[in-house]
Amino acid sequence: MCSARNRGKQGSMMENTNNFCDQNKKKSQKCTLKSKDYRLLSFNELPDYMKDNEFIHKYYRAEWPLKQAFFSLFRWHNETLNVWTHLLGFALFVVLTIVNAAHVSQAVDLFGIFRTFPSGSDKNSSNDSTQLFMGVTNMVDLNNIKGGNQMHHMVTEAARWPFYVYLSGSMFCLLSSSICHLFCCHSHHMNLWLLRMDYTGITVMIITSFFPPIYYIFQCQPLWQIIYLTGISIFGAFTIATLLSPTLSSGKCRAFRAILFVSMGLFGLFPAVHGCVLNWTNPRRNVTLAYEVAMALSYLIGTGFYVSRVPERWKPGFFDLAGHSHQIFHIFVLLGALSHYGAALIFMEYRDVVGC
Repeated sequence: MCSARNRGKQGSMMENTNNFCDQNKKKSQKCTLKSKDYRLLSFNELPDYMKDNEFIHKYYRAEWPLKQAFFSLFRWHNETLNVWTHLLGFALFVVLTIVNAAHVSQAVDLFGIFRTFPSGSDKNSSNDSTQLFMGVTNMVDLNNIKGGNQMHHMVTEAARWPFYVYLSGSMFCLLSSSICHLFCCHSHHMNLWLLRMDYTGITVMIITSFFPPIYYIFQCQPLWQIIYLTGISIFGAFTIATLLSPTLSSGKCRAFRAILFVSMGLFGLFPAVHGCVLNWTNPRRNVTLAYEVAMALSYLIGTGFYVSRVPERWKPGFFDLAGHSHQIFHIFVLLGALSHYGAALIFMEYRDVVGC
């Protein structure tokens, strides 16, 4: 009887020991799985939907929970600089929007980088604004000026909404890009959804960048305002509808997407040439053209890096963390946006002083 009781105790102890071992084993497997899930992968370990650039070999995130994806904002991987370049750009445009709304003149022009004309507040406190703008009155359509030589000054500031439309479009593009690169590692479904949001952001930024120059240049020809702004809006809507297709969001259609975006930009040649003809004798014409050419070159050069995958194509694996084409593309997009901001300031401040 004692022997049977001892055997029972031994069996119970063995069962408890086995349960304890099983629990430890499960915990160990869980910890191993958790560690494995959050480690950085090589290109060959990625699910097929994430295999976009074979020239970047390591430091990928894949199938990460949202919480871990968010905190990877502070961890080095091959998307870190993609996130931060546009996140900092978004913060910069938020600041520019606030200082413009608050009329902080020094900060508006980034401490002198973009200053060409005095701000609206400077204009109101200065008696020399008439002399300053005597050389630029030719930008106004002379057919709309009574007496041929009379210059009309606007009593109030020019409309600000086209300028803020551009700032809003830029902020949306930069923020959506940062969010996309941060969370695209979560799942296949979210990856597709975020890529479409990213492409929509680019399209919105291109559309809204047309608003300040077209509105202010053709302020005295409202029919052309409507024609050009309606044209680019329809073109943009078509582009967004096209890019919502899952097939066109894949890496294989990289060149096609680039062609769509470049085509939207080239649409701007029509109002640009038209505007130059109207304002050919304006001495400030070259300043605004310089800003707009800088913007166009920034976008085109950045797109060239995006499509060609240079420099990682030249030395695969060397630019995995820093210096690869998408990061360079992001920097040129930000430079182009800032160049257009400078041009928009000139257009807007000119209309503060010279009207139709």
